[in-house]
Amino acid sequence: MRYACDHVHLRSRDAVRAAAFYVETFGARETKRVGGDPVQRVVLELGGLTVFIEQAPAETAPAGPTPCLGLEHIGLRVDDIEAAMADLTARGVPVRTGITERSPDLRIAFVEGPDGALIEILERKSA
Repeated sequence: MRYACDHVHLRSRDAVRAAAFYVETFGARETKRVGGDPVQRVVLELGGLTVFIEQAPAETAPAGPTPCLGLEHIGLRVDDIEAAMADLTARGVPVRTGITERSPDLRIAFVEGPDGALIEILERKSA
């Protein structure tokens, strides 16, 4: 059996606004909208990954604080973490943790997206 990643599914109180964040901040490309007004789902392509952002009903509970069980964060790889974090900070994206060296080949930082989504920014050095 072979498995391949098909998509990541997020829920948002404002799917259109959340989608705009990923488009403007990370260069995602909107590929589809499902439903009318309000939209039911916005579909994005983000670095080869399909992201569904679904309009959540008002009674949907917010995500729990991290660390947590289940899907905790999405990781986005960059070539230059300092430049990426400077750009995100200049755009006003909330930083959860600054740049941390996890090993000689891996540096990470965490920022916050819409609806409290945790986004890891990581730089891997080739071996």
